[in-house]
Amino acid sequence: MQDKLIRFGVSMEDALLGKFDRLISKRGYTNRSEAIRDFVRKEIVEEGIHNGKAAAFGVLSFVYDHHVRELEAKLTGFQHVHYKSIISSSHVHIDHDNCFEVIILKDKAAEIEEISAKMLSYKGVKHGRLSLTLSGKEI
Repeated sequence: MQDKLIRFGVSMEDALLGKFDRLISKRGYTNRSEAIRDFVRKEIVEEGIHNGKAAAFGVLSFVYDHHVRELEAKLTGFQHVHYKSIISSSHVHIDHDNCFEVIILKDKAAEIEEISAKMLSYKGVKHGRLSLTLSGKEI
């Protein structure tokens, strides 16, 4: 069941509104209302992630050199230690030297960030990124 839509007014400077309109057009929005709703949802998710009370979901993706001694064993062993937080993982062979790994996690945001930071700190991990979100019911 959808919530009732409520109209309200927003005032802003002409120059700021022009920049906003260009931004939302570039991102494919057809109207300001949907863009504002999405921007508000994004801030609610960010607040929920950082207050640490709700379960968060994370996607950790990284590239590493699989020739680095014992790196794969360390990564796998670390994932086994944190099996309660790790929902799934996928491994891709990029080329002769490099692998791409994607790990999906569910836990408190702070725990996901800690696990991710450790994995990205291993020697041989070239770069990576963590993306956090909440389930739809918290938004």
